[in-house]
Amino acid sequence: MDGEVNSSEGLLAKPQQENPLEKKAGRALFFFWIAVNTLATIAIVFTNKAIFEDPSFKNMQTSFASFHFACTTLTLYFASRSSIGMFTPRQAKFLDILPLSAAMCFNVVLPNLSLAYSSVTFYQIARILLTPLVASINFIFYRMSLPRAAALTLIPICLGVGIVSYYDTLPTEDKQAKTTSPIGVFFALSGVFASSLYTVWIGVYHKKLCMSSMQLLFNQAPWSSVLLWVFIPVVDTIPRLDIVPRSRWIMICISGLFASLINLSQFFIVANAGPISSTIVGHTKTCSIVMIGWITSRRSVLDKSLLGIIMAIGGIIYYSMIMSRSGKKA
Repeated sequence: MDGEVNSSEGLLAKPQQENPLEKKAGRALFFFWIAVNTLATIAIVFTNKAIFEDPSFKNMQTSFASFHFACTTLTLYFASRSSIGMFTPRQAKFLDILPLSAAMCFNVVLPNLSLAYSSVTFYQIARILLTPLVASINFIFYRMSLPRAAALTLIPICLGVGIVSYYDTLPTEDKQAKTTSPIGVFFALSGVFASSLYTVWIGVYHKKLCMSSMQLLFNQAPWSSVLLWVFIPVVDTIPRLDIVPRSRWIMICISGLFASLINLSQFFIVANAGPISSTIVGHTKTCSIVMIGWITSRRSVLDKSLLGIIMAIGGIIYYSMIMSRSGKKA
């Protein structure tokens, strides 16, 4: 019969191959989002640093973080609409998400305070301590061990950050050279500790609430923004809005745009990149920020903190290589 299907033909049918043009377009889109994520991450650090150098906004960290959380919430809201369909939103109970939302507040506010009172180079180098601290927390509380070679690389990482911390806080003969204040070191180390706890908790809450990264962030961000409202009148020094130049408001809006781009691009990178690609992207951002920060700090190439920078960055890159080889997450 004409309508009868030959079952043997169905069994021998070859699977449809991916269109080379579609594959090429998908690869181009992936590298586009990597470029967006890298450039936005670098740009937001230096934009925020410029904003925090304005005395009117140096003590506005809580308001600034709340604004960024609001931008993130708005971005994720549009990304979750059915017409865009980047992810399907799921709602968590307030009490379930409250601890993670509070940790998210500290994860942003403390590093911002560090950036306000530190050089960009020290701010970024201190963030490398996240790796040894997260590894320590995972080992102590969850008995997750590291390969011996990876554990040994944590020593030069910590020593390198220590060297940068010491020499970056020393006064320099060049009055224009940017240095770090002791309170900047305190905020940096406090921020690293808060970020480490937050990083570990994200993994725990992924399993506890059975949510993707975007679903989890969409639940955290609005509550984090609201939680900070309580502290704004007490903690922040609100400037006279009429004397703030228009250029400063433009920079604040641009910073919010960069935050939105980082969140959107991160979604595509996580969805399409393997652990090695993600690690390379992370190291590219770290090295770029440190290099630009060093150039703009007006420090000499003979500055002894450069040794610490090389030790810390070299250590974290070698650590990632060992973890990638062992098949574990860096």
